[in-house]
Amino acid sequence: MFSSMSRKGDCWDNAVAESFFASLKIERVFFNNSKTREEARKDIFDYIEIFYNNKRRHSYLGNISPKGYEKLWEMKKAA
Repeated sequence: MFSSMSRKGDCWDNAVAESFFASLKIERVFFNNSKTREEARKDIFDYIEIFYNNKRRHSYLGNISPKGYEKLWEMKKAA
């Protein structure tokens, strides 16, 4: 793990996390009417593990999913 490269209060520290949580809220949380905390936890887990990491394309990664990018990286590393 690397420490922050910017000063306290700079917006670059949390940009990736803020982007992820914004996507999570807009795409899943705001439209889900979970009855229990456990139901909400399972739904969020499914969103992250099944959709966000496997299917959702990310422009930063060249419009491929994080899992797809990881596979490409592993293949390049092995070559």
